[in-house]
Amino acid sequence: MAGTGPGPVREALDALPLVDHHCHGAVTADLDRAEFESLLTEGAAWPGVSPFDSPVGLALRRHCAPLLGLERHAPADDYLARRAELGWQEVNRRFLGAARAETFCVDTGYAPHPVTSPADLAEAAGATAHEVVRLESVAESVAARGVAAGRYAAAFRAAAEEAVRRPGVVAVKSVAAYRTGFDLDPARPTYAEVTRAAALWFVRGGRLTDPVLMRHLLWTAVALGVPLQLHAGFGDSDLRLHRADPALLTDWLRLTVGTVPVLLLHCWPYQRQAAYLATVFEHVHLDVGLALHYVGPGRAGAVLAEAMEITPFRKLLYSSDAYGVAEFHHLGALSFRHGLAGLLQERVDADDMSHADAVRIAAWTGRDNARRLYGLPVSDPGRD
Repeated sequence: MAGTGPGPVREALDALPLVDHHCHGAVTADLDRAEFESLLTEGAAWPGVSPFDSPVGLALRRHCAPLLGLERHAPADDYLARRAELGWQEVNRRFLGAARAETFCVDTGYAPHPVTSPADLAEAAGATAHEVVRLESVAESVAARGVAAGRYAAAFRAAAEEAVRRPGVVAVKSVAAYRTGFDLDPARPTYAEVTRAAALWFVRGGRLTDPVLMRHLLWTAVALGVPLQLHAGFGDSDLRLHRADPALLTDWLRLTVGTVPVLLLHCWPYQRQAAYLATVFEHVHLDVGLALHYVGPGRAGAVLAEAMEITPFRKLLYSSDAYGVAEFHHLGALSFRHGLAGLLQERVDADDMSHADAVRIAAWTGRDNARRLYGLPVSDPGRD
């Protein structure tokens, strides 16, 4: 795409401290090749098919290798050897700092590996961090305590309310897209429906996957009074992608108008559907995190372009959705800056917008929209 090189808009974006409104921790251990490769993909590192031989692998070797003191495009073996030589603490410090984020909003509900806490992430990056509470984890903790089925609804509501009162919590999140998909009955379930479903779940055990209880979770989230993040689109093999299309939420969104901000995360390949929802519903917002580091800086503009075709500029946010390897915190930020700068500079060059408009849109998307929605501190009120 034209306009991705250095220019006035790129300079403004490079200087902008970002708010990464949805990410995860970075691993707190040194990784061997198999462990590292497993974290480079939402799929699997199959025999003979290395994630280094993919778009994200190329982007990593091109844009992350120099931060380890290597030449661009360094071979994978050299990259891994240098990473091991530096150790995980130094690797995390370099990549988290390079992301140049002033704030991270960290989902703490997914941690199959030992990862940094929000405070640890902030310290390594020289930034601040806040917590995003994953509601499925709260529900499963309530079930694990042995509550009676008839008490589940009240117990989950109380536990969720307690969780959002913790210092530093700014939002809640649901992974309904993974557990049931979005093709749910949009109506609020009755107490009797929730009780029957809870009784069956407690007998069956396992993760929360019941559609009635997922509906109850989403309606409870609305009542908590904090922003609600919803994973949409791209994810790992647990997902059924066609059921993660955010357009399937249309009826539920219609019923929840006037409640809390709903933030559609990631969205690819449904960024256009998400853009439509953000255009017609006041409380809907979106990002295209996760996809950006997987396509890399060279193609990030194409994903962003579709997300921005009709989206109001106060509705688009930045996230990395980085998990595990700190390279993704850096690569997500770099892809976002390159992609958005290219799009905006192209429009400035075509006289479709002024330079001042482009800089304002960049600041809104990269930082200020998140500040406003999550009630984050604003050091420069004139920019929000």
